[in-house]
Amino acid sequence: MGSKEVAAAALTVAVTPDRDSESAVKLKLREQGLAVAAVDFGGDFIGSINRIIEHAIVAAKRERLIGECHAEEGAVAGAAREAISQIMPKAVGLNVGGKIAVARGDDHISVAAFFAVGLVHLNEIAVGLGHRALGGKND
Repeated sequence: MGSKEVAAAALTVAVTPDRDSESAVKLKLREQGLAVAAVDFGGDFIGSINRIIEHAIVAAKRERLIGECHAEEGAVAGAAREAISQIMPKAVGLNVGGKIAVARGDDHISVAAFFAVGLVHLNEIAVGLGHRALGGKND
């Protein structure tokens, strides 16, 4: 399983519209050897950054994508931070809401963030994607 497939899995789950479709997609991906976790979030962007990263780590542990290993937790945190930083120019000073998804296949971890950014119903949509490799084979 390569980084491209893992990144696509994270993006696919991040954009699911509801829990039922998320569960169906996760089941399909699991059959392909990919593990995926997702969590919804919302609030002031700057105030939410740490919580979003923490929620990504907790969701990855809950779904057994990672263990209690410092390197695996750091990989999820780093990939989540990368995904969030790609959206930062659009989101600073505004509210965000959406979903962050973590996918793992072999030694690859990808985090995709799907955000609605704005005020009330005047939203922009933004997507960020981060990736980390945990050693092992090269691809």
